Amino acid sequence: MERIRVPRLGPGRPRTTPDSVSADKAYSNRRTRRYLRRRGIRHVIPEKSDQAVNRVRRGRAGGRPPGFDKERYKKRNTVERAINKLKNYRAVSTRYDKRAYVYLGTITVAATIIWLRT
Repeated sequence: MERIRVPRLGPGRPRTTPDSVSADKAYSNRRTRRYLRRRGIRHVIPEKSDQAVNRVRRGRAGGRPPGFDKERYKKRNTVERAINKLKNYRAVSTRYDKRAYVYLGTITVAATIIWLRT
């Protein structure tokens, strides 16, 4: 995440932190949550069921459950479905293009075709 650079519309340095991060249960661990908290990044990561059971079993020493916003997590699902639609195009999923700008053009054409068909 240190390599993220989002250019600003006006003058100024590029942004290096996203507003928020949404991830699936695979990223539900202390290290990831601590890292995001330290950088001041809001996150929506569902807790694994075994982690929840262990936390409850420990009682007060287990701490409180991590915050989870279901509405923001639903938006993540929308993005996942859009990416899966793009992956239906062979050139996008296999990335035969060597140059980034050619790959971006391939994604743009695939997204335009998807948009026109809906």
